[in-house]
Amino acid sequence: MQNRIRNFSIIAHIDHGKSTLADRLIQECGAVSDRELGTQMMDTMDIEKERGITIKAQSVRLTYVKDGVPYVLNLIDTPGHVDFSYEVSRSLASCEGALLVVDASQGVEAQTIANVYIALENDLEIIPVINKIDLPAADPERVKEEIEHTIGLDCSRALGVSAKSGIGVKELLDMLVDVVPAPTGNADGPTKALIYDSWFDNYLGALALVRVYDGKIAKGQEVYIMGSGKKHEVLSLMYPHPLKQEKTATLEAGEVGIVVLGLKNISDVRVGDTITDNRNKAKKPVDGFEEAKPFVFAGLYPIETDKFEDLRDALDKLKMNDGSISYEPETSAALGFGFRVGFLGMLHMEVIKERLEREFDLDLIATAPTVTYRVIKTNGEIKEIQNPSQLPAPNEIDRIEEPYVRATIITPSEFLGNIISLVNGKRGIQEKMDYMNPQRVLLEYAIPMNEIVMDFYDKLKSATKGYASFDYDLSGYRVGDLVKLDVRVAGEVVDALSIIVSNDKAMTKGREFVKAMKEIVPRQLFEVAIQASIGNKVIARETVKSMGKNVTAKCYGGDISRKRKLLEKQKEGKKRMKSIGKVQLPQEAFLTVLKID
Repeated sequence: MQNRIRNFSIIAHIDHGKSTLADRLIQECGAVSDRELGTQMMDTMDIEKERGITIKAQSVRLTYVKDGVPYVLNLIDTPGHVDFSYEVSRSLASCEGALLVVDASQGVEAQTIANVYIALENDLEIIPVINKIDLPAADPERVKEEIEHTIGLDCSRALGVSAKSGIGVKELLDMLVDVVPAPTGNADGPTKALIYDSWFDNYLGALALVRVYDGKIAKGQEVYIMGSGKKHEVLSLMYPHPLKQEKTATLEAGEVGIVVLGLKNISDVRVGDTITDNRNKAKKPVDGFEEAKPFVFAGLYPIETDKFEDLRDALDKLKMNDGSISYEPETSAALGFGFRVGFLGMLHMEVIKERLEREFDLDLIATAPTVTYRVIKTNGEIKEIQNPSQLPAPNEIDRIEEPYVRATIITPSEFLGNIISLVNGKRGIQEKMDYMNPQRVLLEYAIPMNEIVMDFYDKLKSATKGYASFDYDLSGYRVGDLVKLDVRVAGEVVDALSIIVSNDKAMTKGREFVKAMKEIVPRQLFEVAIQASIGNKVIARETVKSMGKNVTAKCYGGDISRKRKLLEKQKEGKKRMKSIGKVQLPQEAFLTVLKID
Protein backbone atom coordinates (compact mmCIF):
# COMPACT_ATOMS: atom_id res chain seq x y z
CA MET A 1 0.00 0.00 0.00
CA GLN A 2 2.77 2.49 0.95
CA ASN A 3 4.39 2.41 -2.49
CA ARG A 4 1.14 3.83 -3.98
CA ILE A 5 0.96 6.85 -1.63
CA ARG A 6 2.35 10.25 -2.56
CA ASN A 7 2.40 13.01 0.09
CA PHE A 8 3.10 16.40 -1.44
CA SER A 9 2.66 20.09 -0.82
CA ILE A 10 2.28 23.18 -2.99
CA ILE A 11 4.56 26.10 -2.15
CA ALA A 12 4.54 29.50 -3.81
CA HIS A 13 4.58 33.23 -3.21
CA ILE A 14 1.24 34.88 -2.43
CA ASP A 15 -0.98 35.21 -5.54
CA HIS A 16 1.06 32.87 -7.77
CA GLY A 17 -1.92 30.53 -8.20
CA LYS A 18 -1.42 27.68 -5.74
CA SER A 19 -5.07 27.60 -4.53
CA THR A 20 -6.27 27.60 -8.16
CA LEU A 21 -3.84 24.78 -8.99
CA ALA A 22 -5.15 22.82 -5.98
CA ASP A 23 -8.72 23.26 -7.37
CA ARG A 24 -7.58 21.89 -10.77
CA LEU A 25 -5.85 18.88 -9.17
CA ILE A 26 -9.02 18.11 -7.13
CA GLN A 27 -11.11 18.41 -10.33
CA GLU A 28 -8.74 16.27 -12.42
CA CYS A 29 -8.80 13.49 -9.80
CA GLY A 30 -12.61 13.60 -9.68
CA ALA A 31 -12.74 14.20 -5.89
CA VAL A 32 -15.45 16.84 -6.41
CA SER A 33 -18.06 16.93 -9.16
CA ASP A 34 -18.07 19.90 -11.55
CA ARG A 35 -21.39 21.02 -10.01
CA GLU A 36 -19.88 21.14 -6.49
CA LEU A 37 -16.59 22.69 -7.57
CA GLY A 38 -16.17 26.28 -6.36
CA THR A 39 -13.19 28.59 -6.54
CA GLN A 40 -10.46 28.22 -3.91
CA MET A 41 -11.90 24.97 -2.53
CA MET A 42 -9.09 24.77 0.03
CA ASP A 43 -9.76 28.27 1.41
CA THR A 44 -12.68 27.81 3.80
CA MET A 45 -12.69 31.14 5.70
CA ASP A 46 -14.53 34.27 4.48
CA ILE A 47 -11.43 36.39 5.13
CA GLU A 48 -9.36 34.04 2.93
CA LYS A 49 -11.81 34.41 0.03
CA GLU A 50 -12.14 38.20 0.45
CA ARG A 51 -8.43 38.91 0.70
CA GLY A 52 -7.50 36.23 -1.83
CA ILE A 53 -4.92 34.70 0.53
CA THR A 54 -4.54 31.34 2.25
CA ILE A 55 -4.36 31.65 6.05
CA LYS A 56 -4.93 28.09 7.26
CA ALA A 57 -3.13 25.14 5.63
CA GLN A 58 -5.65 22.55 4.39
CA SER A 59 -5.34 18.92 3.26
CA VAL A 60 -7.23 16.70 0.83
CA ARG A 61 -6.90 13.02 -0.09
CA LEU A 62 -7.16 12.36 -3.85
CA THR A 63 -7.20 9.14 -5.90
CA TYR A 64 -5.43 9.25 -9.28
CA VAL A 65 -5.24 6.36 -11.76
CA LYS A 66 -2.08 6.13 -13.88
CA ASP A 67 -1.64 3.25 -16.35
CA GLY A 68 -4.51 1.40 -14.70
CA VAL A 69 -2.91 1.61 -11.21
CA PRO A 70 -4.71 3.72 -8.54
CA TYR A 71 -2.48 6.03 -6.47
CA VAL A 72 -3.38 7.95 -3.28
CA LEU A 73 -2.26 11.60 -3.40
CA ASN A 74 -2.33 13.55 -0.15
CA LEU A 75 -2.26 17.25 -1.07
CA ILE A 76 -1.41 19.74 1.65
CA ASP A 77 -2.09 23.34 0.59
CA THR A 78 0.10 25.92 2.31
CA PRO A 79 -0.23 29.68 2.98
CA GLY A 80 2.05 31.96 0.96
CA HIS A 81 2.31 35.04 3.18
CA VAL A 82 5.37 35.61 5.34
CA ASP A 83 3.34 35.62 8.59
CA PHE A 84 2.10 32.08 7.99
CA SER A 85 5.44 30.44 7.17
CA TYR A 86 4.93 28.48 10.41
CA GLU A 87 2.00 26.72 8.69
CA VAL A 88 4.31 26.02 5.73
CA SER A 89 7.03 24.46 7.91
CA ARG A 90 4.69 21.99 9.62
CA SER A 91 3.01 21.03 6.33
CA LEU A 92 6.36 20.37 4.65
CA ALA A 93 7.51 18.28 7.64
CA SER A 94 4.76 15.81 6.69
CA CYS A 95 5.57 15.46 2.96
CA GLU A 96 8.05 13.73 0.67
CA GLY A 97 7.64 16.12 -2.25
CA ALA A 98 6.67 19.68 -3.12
CA LEU A 99 5.42 21.53 -6.19
CA LEU A 100 7.23 24.86 -6.46
CA VAL A 101 4.74 27.10 -8.28
CA VAL A 102 6.15 30.27 -9.88
CA ASP A 103 4.11 32.80 -11.87
CA ALA A 104 5.36 32.88 -15.51
CA SER A 105 4.93 36.66 -15.70
CA GLN A 106 6.13 37.74 -12.21
CA GLY A 107 9.03 35.32 -11.73
CA VAL A 108 10.74 34.35 -8.48
CA GLU A 109 9.60 36.32 -5.41
CA ALA A 110 10.94 36.59 -1.86
CA GLN A 111 8.49 34.15 -0.27
CA THR A 112 9.25 31.56 -2.99
CA ILE A 113 12.88 31.48 -1.87
CA ALA A 114 12.01 31.24 1.84
CA ASN A 115 9.64 28.30 1.32
CA VAL A 116 12.07 26.45 -0.95
CA TYR A 117 14.73 26.60 1.77
CA ILE A 118 12.26 25.05 4.27
CA ALA A 119 11.53 22.30 1.70
CA LEU A 120 15.25 21.67 1.12
CA GLU A 121 15.88 21.46 4.89
CA ASN A 122 13.18 18.74 5.02
CA ASP A 123 14.95 16.92 2.15
CA LEU A 124 11.90 17.03 -0.16
CA GLU A 125 11.80 16.22 -3.87
CA ILE A 126 10.97 19.58 -5.51
CA ILE A 127 9.20 19.82 -8.88
CA PRO A 128 9.37 23.33 -10.44
CA VAL A 129 6.02 24.35 -12.02
CA ILE A 130 5.72 27.48 -14.17
CA ASN A 131 2.09 28.64 -13.81
CA LYS A 132 -0.01 31.10 -15.88
CA ILE A 133 1.83 30.28 -19.14
CA ASP A 134 -1.24 31.43 -21.13
CA LEU A 135 -0.89 35.06 -19.97
CA PRO A 136 0.28 37.58 -22.63
CA ALA A 137 3.15 38.70 -20.35
CA ALA A 138 4.33 35.12 -19.63
CA ASP A 139 8.04 34.41 -20.15
CA PRO A 140 8.66 30.82 -18.95
CA GLU A 141 12.29 30.69 -20.14
CA ARG A 142 13.26 33.81 -18.17
CA VAL A 143 11.54 32.38 -15.06
CA LYS A 144 13.42 29.05 -15.43
CA GLU A 145 16.72 30.99 -15.59
CA GLU A 146 15.72 32.96 -12.46
CA ILE A 147 14.94 29.75 -10.54
CA GLU A 148 18.28 28.19 -11.56
CA HIS A 149 20.23 31.38 -10.75
CA THR A 150 18.52 32.28 -7.45
CA ILE A 151 17.63 28.91 -5.95
CA GLY A 152 19.97 26.55 -7.79
CA LEU A 153 17.24 24.07 -8.82
CA ASP A 154 17.59 22.22 -12.12
CA CYS A 155 14.70 23.41 -14.32
CA SER A 156 15.26 21.12 -17.30
CA ARG A 157 12.16 19.12 -16.28
CA ALA A 158 10.09 22.16 -15.15
CA LEU A 159 6.49 21.90 -16.35
CA GLY A 160 4.51 24.77 -17.87
CA VAL A 161 0.88 24.80 -16.73
CA SER A 162 -2.15 27.05 -16.56
CA ALA A 163 -4.11 26.32 -13.39
CA LYS A 164 -7.00 28.47 -14.60
CA SER A 165 -7.58 26.71 -17.94
CA GLY A 166 -6.20 23.28 -16.92
CA ILE A 167 -3.30 23.17 -19.44
CA GLY A 168 -0.61 20.67 -18.38
CA VAL A 169 -2.41 19.51 -15.17
CA LYS A 170 -2.63 15.85 -16.25
CA GLU A 171 1.09 15.80 -17.17
CA LEU A 172 1.82 17.33 -13.76
CA LEU A 173 -0.08 14.53 -11.97
CA ASP A 174 1.81 11.88 -14.01
CA MET A 175 5.12 13.52 -13.10
CA LEU A 176 4.08 13.70 -9.42
CA VAL A 177 3.49 9.96 -9.30
CA ASP A 178 6.81 9.23 -11.06
CA VAL A 179 9.10 11.70 -9.25
CA VAL A 180 7.84 12.09 -5.65
CA PRO A 181 9.10 9.16 -3.55
CA ALA A 182 6.62 6.93 -1.69
CA PRO A 183 6.70 7.23 2.12
CA THR A 184 9.06 4.87 3.92
CA GLY A 185 7.85 3.70 7.30
CA ASN A 186 7.80 0.51 9.33
CA ALA A 187 4.21 -0.71 8.88
CA ASP A 188 4.67 -3.34 11.63
CA GLY A 189 6.51 -1.15 14.17
CA PRO A 190 5.03 0.76 17.14
CA THR A 191 2.54 3.48 16.16
CA LYS A 192 4.18 6.86 15.50
CA ALA A 193 2.12 9.75 14.05
CA LEU A 194 2.86 13.50 13.90
CA ILE A 195 0.06 15.98 14.64
CA TYR A 196 0.69 18.68 12.06
CA ASP A 197 -2.60 20.56 12.41
CA SER A 198 -5.49 20.73 14.85
CA TRP A 199 -8.76 22.61 15.02
CA PHE A 200 -12.01 22.59 16.94
CA ASP A 201 -15.28 21.14 15.68
CA ASN A 202 -18.49 22.02 17.56
CA TYR A 203 -19.80 18.44 17.27
CA LEU A 204 -16.66 16.27 17.43
CA GLY A 205 -14.43 18.37 19.71
CA ALA A 206 -10.70 18.93 19.11
CA LEU A 207 -9.55 17.20 15.91
CA ALA A 208 -5.96 16.21 15.09
CA LEU A 209 -4.75 16.03 11.48
CA VAL A 210 -1.90 13.49 11.53
CA ARG A 211 0.70 11.94 9.26
CA VAL A 212 1.35 8.31 10.28
CA TYR A 213 5.07 7.42 10.05
CA ASP A 214 5.18 3.92 11.56
CA GLY A 215 2.59 1.31 12.53
CA LYS A 216 -1.10 2.20 12.25
CA ILE A 217 -3.94 3.91 14.14
CA ALA A 218 -7.21 1.97 14.44
CA LYS A 219 -10.66 2.94 15.65
CA GLY A 220 -11.08 1.93 19.34
CA GLN A 221 -7.29 1.86 19.91
CA GLU A 222 -5.96 3.44 23.12
CA VAL A 223 -3.33 5.97 22.09
CA TYR A 224 -0.79 7.96 24.11
CA ILE A 225 0.09 11.60 23.31
CA MET A 226 3.80 11.90 24.11
CA GLY A 227 3.97 15.66 24.76
CA SER A 228 0.99 15.96 27.12
CA GLY A 229 1.53 12.46 28.62
CA LYS A 230 -2.19 11.62 28.38
CA LYS A 231 -3.95 8.57 26.97
CA HIS A 232 -7.17 8.63 24.97
CA GLU A 233 -9.38 6.27 22.98
CA VAL A 234 -9.70 6.80 19.21
CA LEU A 235 -13.43 7.40 18.60
CA SER A 236 -13.30 7.84 14.84
CA LEU A 237 -10.90 8.21 11.88
CA MET A 238 -11.44 10.18 8.65
CA TYR A 239 -9.68 11.14 5.45
CA PRO A 240 -9.55 14.92 4.82
CA HIS A 241 -11.79 16.30 2.07
CA PRO A 242 -12.90 19.90 1.34
CA LEU A 243 -16.63 19.03 1.32
CA LYS A 244 -17.31 15.72 3.07
CA GLN A 245 -14.89 13.77 5.28
CA GLU A 246 -14.69 10.04 4.44
CA LYS A 247 -14.65 7.66 7.44
CA THR A 248 -12.12 4.84 7.72
CA ALA A 249 -11.39 2.05 10.23
CA THR A 250 -7.57 2.43 10.17
CA LEU A 251 -4.81 4.82 9.14
CA GLU A 252 -1.77 2.89 7.87
CA ALA A 253 1.90 3.98 7.77
CA GLY A 254 2.43 6.78 5.23
CA GLU A 255 -1.21 7.94 5.28
CA VAL A 256 -2.66 11.30 6.30
CA GLY A 257 -5.93 11.46 8.23
CA ILE A 258 -8.06 13.05 10.95
CA VAL A 259 -8.13 11.49 14.43
CA VAL A 260 -11.21 12.12 16.63
CA LEU A 261 -10.49 11.67 20.35
CA GLY A 262 -13.55 13.50 21.76
CA LEU A 263 -11.43 16.14 23.53
CA LYS A 264 -12.93 19.43 24.69
CA ASN A 265 -9.71 21.42 24.55
CA ILE A 266 -7.37 21.89 21.60
CA SER A 267 -4.36 22.23 23.94
CA ASP A 268 -4.61 18.44 24.47
CA VAL A 269 -3.68 17.87 20.80
CA ARG A 270 -0.86 20.36 20.34
CA VAL A 271 0.64 20.73 16.89
CA GLY A 272 4.04 19.05 16.68
CA ASP A 273 3.15 16.37 19.24
CA THR A 274 3.48 12.64 18.55
CA ILE A 275 0.70 10.04 18.92
CA THR A 276 1.77 6.47 19.76
CA ASP A 277 0.14 3.26 21.01
CA ASN A 278 -0.44 3.24 24.79
CA ARG A 279 0.59 -0.42 25.21
CA ASN A 280 3.50 -0.49 22.76
CA LYS A 281 4.97 3.04 22.91
CA ALA A 282 7.48 4.40 20.36
CA LYS A 283 10.92 5.04 21.86
CA LYS A 284 11.11 8.71 20.79
CA PRO A 285 8.75 11.26 19.20
CA VAL A 286 8.93 12.53 15.62
CA ASP A 287 11.66 15.19 15.68
CA GLY A 288 12.62 18.18 13.58
CA PHE A 289 9.48 20.13 14.42
CA GLU A 290 9.41 23.66 15.84
CA GLU A 291 6.55 25.23 17.75
CA ALA A 292 5.22 28.63 16.67
CA LYS A 293 6.92 31.56 18.38
CA PRO A 294 5.02 34.86 18.47
CA PHE A 295 7.12 37.76 17.10
CA VAL A 296 4.74 40.69 17.50
CA PHE A 297 2.81 41.64 20.64
CA ALA A 298 -0.05 44.10 20.99
CA GLY A 299 -2.68 44.92 23.59
CA LEU A 300 -6.28 44.18 22.56
CA TYR A 301 -8.95 45.99 24.57
CA PRO A 302 -12.75 46.01 24.16
CA ILE A 303 -14.07 49.52 23.45
CA GLU A 304 -16.98 48.73 25.79
CA THR A 305 -15.21 47.83 29.04
CA ASP A 306 -17.94 45.42 30.18
CA LYS A 307 -17.09 43.14 27.21
CA PHE A 308 -13.81 41.92 28.81
CA GLU A 309 -15.21 38.44 29.63
CA ASP A 310 -16.63 38.16 26.09
CA LEU A 311 -13.15 38.92 24.72
CA ARG A 312 -11.64 36.21 26.97
CA ASP A 313 -14.18 33.63 25.68
CA ALA A 314 -13.56 34.70 22.08
CA LEU A 315 -9.78 34.32 22.45
CA ASP A 316 -10.23 30.89 24.08
CA LYS A 317 -12.36 29.74 21.13
CA LEU A 318 -10.03 31.24 18.53
CA LYS A 319 -7.03 29.59 20.19
CA MET A 320 -8.78 26.27 19.51
CA ASN A 321 -8.75 27.13 15.80
CA ASP A 322 -5.35 28.83 15.63
CA GLY A 323 -2.86 27.41 18.11
CA SER A 324 -0.16 29.95 17.17
CA ILE A 325 -1.64 32.87 19.17
CA SER A 326 -0.75 33.40 22.82
CA TYR A 327 -2.37 35.82 25.27
CA GLU A 328 -2.40 36.94 28.89
CA PRO A 329 -4.54 39.52 30.73
CA GLU A 330 -3.19 43.05 31.22
CA THR A 331 -4.60 46.31 32.52
CA SER A 332 -4.08 49.84 31.33
CA ALA A 333 -4.97 52.99 33.23
CA ALA A 334 -6.21 54.51 29.97
CA LEU A 335 -7.96 51.55 28.34
CA GLY A 336 -9.07 49.38 31.27
CA PHE A 337 -8.89 45.57 31.15
CA GLY A 338 -7.65 43.73 28.07
CA PHE A 339 -5.15 41.13 26.83
CA ARG A 340 -1.55 41.18 25.67
CA VAL A 341 -1.68 38.99 22.56
CA GLY A 342 1.26 37.46 20.68
CA PHE A 343 1.09 37.14 16.87
CA LEU A 344 3.33 35.70 14.14
CA GLY A 345 3.41 39.04 12.30
CA MET A 346 1.43 42.12 11.30
CA LEU A 347 -0.91 40.39 8.82
CA HIS A 348 -1.58 37.69 11.41
CA MET A 349 -2.48 40.46 13.90
CA GLU A 350 -4.85 42.09 11.37
CA VAL A 351 -6.52 38.76 10.57
CA ILE A 352 -6.98 37.77 14.24
CA LYS A 353 -8.42 41.21 15.15
CA GLU A 354 -10.80 41.03 12.18
CA ARG A 355 -11.90 37.48 13.06
CA LEU A 356 -12.54 38.48 16.70
CA GLU A 357 -14.65 41.43 15.57
CA ARG A 358 -16.59 39.50 12.92
CA GLU A 359 -17.07 36.07 14.42
CA PHE A 360 -17.67 37.22 18.01
CA ASP A 361 -19.29 40.65 17.41
CA LEU A 362 -16.71 42.66 19.39
CA ASP A 363 -15.44 46.23 18.97
CA LEU A 364 -11.72 46.21 19.75
CA ILE A 365 -8.87 48.68 19.98
CA ALA A 366 -5.27 47.55 19.46
CA THR A 367 -2.25 49.30 20.99
CA ALA A 368 0.97 49.89 19.05
CA PRO A 369 2.57 46.50 18.28
CA THR A 370 5.90 45.72 19.96
CA VAL A 371 8.44 42.90 19.80
CA THR A 372 10.20 40.87 22.51
CA TYR A 373 13.22 42.68 23.93
CA ARG A 374 15.90 41.08 26.06
CA VAL A 375 17.01 43.26 29.00
CA ILE A 376 20.30 42.40 30.75
CA LYS A 377 20.17 43.98 34.20
CA THR A 378 23.20 45.27 36.12
CA ASN A 379 22.97 42.28 38.51
CA GLY A 380 23.31 39.87 35.53
CA GLU A 381 19.64 38.86 35.45
CA ILE A 382 18.14 38.46 31.94
CA LYS A 383 14.53 39.57 31.51
CA GLU A 384 12.37 39.25 28.38
CA ILE A 385 9.77 41.99 27.93
CA GLN A 386 6.96 42.46 25.42
CA ASN A 387 5.46 45.61 26.89
CA PRO A 388 7.26 48.95 27.43
CA SER A 389 5.67 49.18 30.91
CA GLN A 390 7.69 46.06 31.97
CA LEU A 391 11.00 47.85 31.39
CA PRO A 392 13.05 48.15 34.63
CA ALA A 393 14.32 51.53 35.91
CA PRO A 394 17.18 52.95 33.75
CA ASN A 395 19.73 52.58 36.59
CA GLU A 396 19.02 48.80 36.71
CA ILE A 397 19.65 48.25 32.97
CA ASP A 398 23.08 47.22 31.72
CA ARG A 399 22.01 46.85 28.08
CA ILE A 400 18.93 46.10 25.95
CA GLU A 401 19.07 43.60 23.11
CA GLU A 402 16.52 43.76 20.29
CA PRO A 403 15.51 41.07 17.77
CA TYR A 404 16.85 41.39 14.21
CA VAL A 405 15.42 39.81 11.07
CA ARG A 406 17.12 38.70 7.89
CA ALA A 407 14.99 40.41 5.24
CA THR A 408 14.95 39.34 1.58
CA ILE A 409 13.65 41.92 -0.89
CA ILE A 410 13.27 41.30 -4.62
CA THR A 411 12.61 44.43 -6.69
CA PRO A 412 12.78 45.78 -10.24
CA SER A 413 16.17 47.55 -10.51
CA GLU A 414 14.59 50.96 -11.28
CA PHE A 415 13.33 51.18 -7.64
CA LEU A 416 16.68 50.23 -6.06
CA GLY A 417 17.46 53.77 -4.84
CA ASN A 418 14.03 54.14 -3.17
CA ILE A 419 14.44 50.84 -1.31
CA ILE A 420 17.99 51.54 -0.11
CA SER A 421 16.96 54.92 1.34
CA LEU A 422 13.83 53.36 2.94
CA VAL A 423 15.77 50.51 4.59
CA ASN A 424 18.63 52.78 5.70
CA GLY A 425 16.03 54.95 7.45
CA LYS A 426 14.90 51.79 9.28
CA ARG A 427 18.45 51.11 10.58
CA GLY A 428 18.95 48.27 8.07
CA ILE A 429 22.41 46.79 7.37
CA GLN A 430 22.95 45.53 3.82
CA GLU A 431 24.37 42.01 3.63
CA LYS A 432 23.88 41.05 -0.02
CA MET A 433 22.95 42.52 -3.41
CA ASP A 434 22.54 40.18 -6.37
CA TYR A 435 21.28 40.98 -9.88
CA MET A 436 19.07 38.00 -10.84
CA ASN A 437 18.95 39.53 -14.34
CA PRO A 438 19.41 43.14 -15.60
CA GLN A 439 15.86 44.05 -14.56
CA ARG A 440 15.54 42.40 -11.11
CA VAL A 441 17.65 42.69 -7.95
CA LEU A 442 17.73 40.54 -4.82
CA LEU A 443 18.67 42.38 -1.62
CA GLU A 444 19.38 40.90 1.81
CA TYR A 445 19.33 43.13 4.89
CA ALA A 446 19.62 42.74 8.64
CA ILE A 447 16.86 44.98 10.08
CA PRO A 448 15.67 45.47 13.69
CA MET A 449 12.26 43.82 13.92
CA ASN A 450 10.91 46.85 15.79
CA GLU A 451 11.34 48.88 12.58
CA ILE A 452 9.28 46.60 10.34
CA VAL A 453 6.29 45.68 12.56
CA MET A 454 4.33 48.85 11.91
CA ASP A 455 4.02 49.84 8.25
CA PHE A 456 7.26 48.78 6.55
CA TYR A 457 5.49 46.54 4.03
CA ASP A 458 3.09 49.36 3.00
CA LYS A 459 5.98 51.80 2.57
CA LEU A 460 7.94 49.22 0.54
CA LYS A 461 4.97 48.73 -1.78
CA SER A 462 4.55 52.53 -2.15
CA ALA A 463 8.25 53.01 -2.92
CA THR A 464 8.15 50.36 -5.67
CA LYS A 465 4.62 50.90 -7.09
CA GLY A 466 3.67 47.50 -5.68
CA TYR A 467 6.33 45.51 -7.55
CA ALA A 468 8.70 44.55 -4.72
CA SER A 469 8.28 41.35 -2.70
CA PHE A 470 9.45 40.93 0.88
CA ASP A 471 10.14 38.05 3.26
CA TYR A 472 11.90 37.80 6.61
CA ASP A 473 12.98 35.35 9.27
CA LEU A 474 14.28 35.98 12.77
CA SER A 475 18.10 35.99 12.91
CA GLY A 476 18.83 36.60 16.60
CA TYR A 477 19.37 39.45 19.06
CA ARG A 478 21.79 42.39 18.90
CA VAL A 479 22.56 45.15 21.41
CA GLY A 480 20.60 48.30 20.63
CA ASP A 481 20.76 51.92 21.84
CA LEU A 482 17.11 51.97 22.95
CA VAL A 483 15.02 54.13 25.26
CA LYS A 484 11.45 54.14 26.51
CA LEU A 485 9.44 57.08 25.20
CA ASP A 486 6.50 58.11 27.41
CA VAL A 487 3.61 60.43 26.58
CA ARG A 488 2.34 62.57 29.48
CA VAL A 489 -1.03 64.26 29.37
CA ALA A 490 -1.56 66.86 32.12
CA GLY A 491 1.52 65.47 33.91
CA GLU A 492 0.33 61.83 33.95
CA VAL A 493 2.01 59.08 31.92
CA VAL A 494 -0.46 57.35 29.54
CA ASP A 495 0.85 53.78 29.74
CA ALA A 496 -0.91 52.53 26.58
CA LEU A 497 1.00 55.11 24.48
CA SER A 498 4.52 54.25 25.74
CA ILE A 499 6.88 52.80 23.12
CA ILE A 500 10.50 51.63 22.95
CA VAL A 501 12.48 53.50 20.28
CA SER A 502 16.02 53.94 19.06
CA ASN A 503 17.76 56.78 20.97
CA ASP A 504 18.64 58.73 17.81
CA LYS A 505 14.98 58.71 16.68
CA ALA A 506 13.49 59.57 20.09
CA MET A 507 13.45 63.38 19.62
CA THR A 508 11.77 63.25 16.20
CA LYS A 509 9.29 60.61 17.28
CA GLY A 510 8.49 62.57 20.48
CA ARG A 511 7.77 65.76 18.54
CA GLU A 512 5.48 63.94 16.11
CA PHE A 513 3.73 62.22 19.01
CA VAL A 514 2.84 65.44 20.85
CA LYS A 515 1.90 67.26 17.64
CA ALA A 516 -0.57 64.51 16.71
CA MET A 517 -1.93 64.33 20.25
CA LYS A 518 -2.54 68.10 20.37
CA GLU A 519 -5.08 67.77 17.54
CA ILE A 520 -6.97 64.99 19.37
CA VAL A 521 -7.06 65.89 23.06
CA PRO A 522 -10.29 67.85 23.66
CA ARG A 523 -10.01 71.38 25.11
CA GLN A 524 -10.67 71.64 28.83
CA LEU A 525 -11.51 74.59 31.10
CA PHE A 526 -7.78 74.68 31.90
CA GLU A 527 -4.60 74.43 29.80
CA VAL A 528 -3.43 70.84 29.14
CA ALA A 529 0.26 70.13 28.63
CA ILE A 530 1.12 67.19 26.37
CA GLN A 531 4.72 66.10 26.79
CA ALA A 532 6.99 63.40 25.40
CA SER A 533 9.61 62.30 27.90
CA ILE A 534 12.48 59.84 28.32
CA GLY A 535 12.51 59.02 32.02
CA ASN A 536 12.03 62.37 33.76
CA LYS A 537 13.54 64.39 30.91
CA VAL A 538 10.90 66.13 28.76
CA ILE A 539 12.02 66.22 25.11
CA ALA A 540 8.91 67.75 23.43
CA ARG A 541 5.84 69.68 24.51
CA GLU A 542 2.62 71.04 23.06
CA THR A 543 -0.15 72.87 24.94
CA VAL A 544 -3.89 72.50 24.38
CA LYS A 545 -5.31 75.94 25.09
CA SER A 546 -8.11 76.25 27.62
CA MET A 547 -11.68 77.07 26.67
CA GLY A 548 -12.08 80.82 27.11
CA LYS A 549 -14.89 82.36 29.17
CA ASN A 550 -15.27 86.12 29.30
CA VAL A 551 -15.70 86.70 33.06
CA THR A 552 -15.44 90.47 32.60
CA ALA A 553 -18.44 90.68 30.26
CA LYS A 554 -20.70 91.88 33.07
CA CYS A 555 -18.38 94.85 33.84
CA TYR A 556 -19.17 98.01 31.94
CA GLY A 557 -17.35 101.15 32.68
CA GLY A 558 -15.93 101.64 36.16
CA ASP A 559 -12.36 101.18 37.39
CA ILE A 560 -9.94 98.73 35.66
CA SER A 561 -9.12 97.15 39.05
CA ARG A 562 -12.58 95.47 39.06
CA LYS A 563 -11.76 93.63 35.83
CA ARG A 564 -8.27 92.75 37.09
CA LYS A 565 -9.75 91.33 40.29
CA LEU A 566 -12.13 89.07 38.30
CA LEU A 567 -9.33 87.88 35.99
CA GLU A 568 -7.08 87.05 38.98
CA LYS A 569 -9.94 85.12 40.56
CA GLN A 570 -10.42 83.17 37.29
CA LYS A 571 -6.69 82.41 37.11
CA GLU A 572 -6.73 81.01 40.67
CA GLY A 573 -9.76 78.85 39.85
CA LYS A 574 -8.08 77.47 36.72
CA LYS A 575 -4.90 76.68 38.67
CA ARG A 576 -6.93 74.77 41.26
CA MET A 577 -8.88 72.99 38.53
CA LYS A 578 -5.63 72.04 36.80
CA SER A 579 -4.28 70.39 39.94
CA ILE A 580 -7.36 68.21 40.45
CA GLY A 581 -8.73 67.95 36.89
CA LYS A 582 -8.61 64.71 34.89
CA VAL A 583 -8.36 64.56 31.07
CA GLN A 584 -10.39 61.85 29.33
CA LEU A 585 -8.57 60.73 26.18
CA PRO A 586 -10.77 59.78 23.20
CA GLN A 587 -10.22 56.39 21.46
CA GLU A 588 -8.86 58.15 18.34
CA ALA A 589 -5.78 59.16 20.36
CA PHE A 590 -4.61 55.53 20.44
CA LEU A 591 -5.42 54.92 16.79
CA THR A 592 -3.65 58.07 15.56
CA VAL A 593 -0.46 57.23 17.41
CA LEU A 594 -0.33 53.90 15.53
CA LYS A 595 -0.22 55.82 12.26
CA ILE A 596 2.73 58.04 13.23
CA ASP A 597 5.80 57.25 11.17
